[in-house]
Amino acid sequence: MDHEHVHWFKSSYSGGSGTECVVVADLVSATGVRDSKRPEEPRVAVRPSTWDEFVQGLRQTPKRGHAGCP
Repeated sequence: MDHEHVHWFKSSYSGGSGTECVVVADLVSATGVRDSKRPEEPRVAVRPSTWDEFVQGLRQTPKRGHAGCP
């Protein structure tokens, strides 16, 4: 999984106290997820269908306040 040549963007569900910043990337056959404050740290990749289910679950949960994320 080559994370150096992909476009990472802040998840719209990233927020809270400013310590829960998540960025995601379309990796063609997977969705990449990493901590925006530690981009050099390990990342995870999940199947697109798994990510879609996760996002659907978040949409059913009320959003909390957003904080500044890099």
